[in-house]
Amino acid sequence: MASTKDCAHVGCQGWNYADWVTPPAGASPIFYPQGTREADMLAVYARAFDTVEVDSTFYAVPSAPVVDAWHKRTPPRFRLALKLPREITHELGLSRRGDATLAEFCDHARLLDEKLAAVLVQLPPHFDASPDNLRALARFLPRLPRDLRFAVEFRHAGWLAEDVLDLLNGHNVALALVEGEWIARRALFRCVERLTADFAYVRWMGARDLTRFDTVQRPRDKNLELWASTIPPGDLERQQSLF
Repeated sequence: MASTKDCAHVGCQGWNYADWVTPPAGASPIFYPQGTREADMLAVYARAFDTVEVDSTFYAVPSAPVVDAWHKRTPPRFRLALKLPREITHELGLSRRGDATLAEFCDHARLLDEKLAAVLVQLPPHFDASPDNLRALARFLPRLPRDLRFAVEFRHAGWLAEDVLDLLNGHNVALALVEGEWIARRALFRCVERLTADFAYVRWMGARDLTRFDTVQRPRDKNLELWASTIPPGDLERQQSLF
């Protein structure tokens, strides 16, 4: 995808949520108009946001017709970020046994063409920065196709080391900057000073203890202002996913 100077995309982790649909008359409006069908949600979502992270691809490689439908139901400037399947990251630990799945996934992801923002490689908390895991990552990164953009999300603070950042930088792979429960914000903010790719990928997840998503239950305005003041300006295309 062509780089755009100082471009930021903001969106959510998915669009297909039943509790985003406004209930029958008399209730306060939520996000989707009352009666919005599941098949129409993405098109409606794309009127408000210009990007989305697709969580479903974490569980299985999406079929070619499904990816084609995502492309057709969104406007030209819309961008989608896809999660790499957990078979590769969680079950096979980045080993070569996942290469066939990786190839199939990337072939289908390419159907998005210019609408593919990036692929998120989300690693589990138990995948710590041990020598064996570091070697697995070092062997995995060269196998990623260079025509697609990737971001790696670590869920163990031990990965935020200079040699790891150098490794990511050597392959133009972004370190996903995550507001979450696994790595302290201050540690991630130190990494902002040396981004490892020509784009940035930010995930504002926060605590994962909410069960309702039809109202704002935890205002985060000040926190978002803090992130906005920390991310440096520059000639980058910033793919920011908001959760």
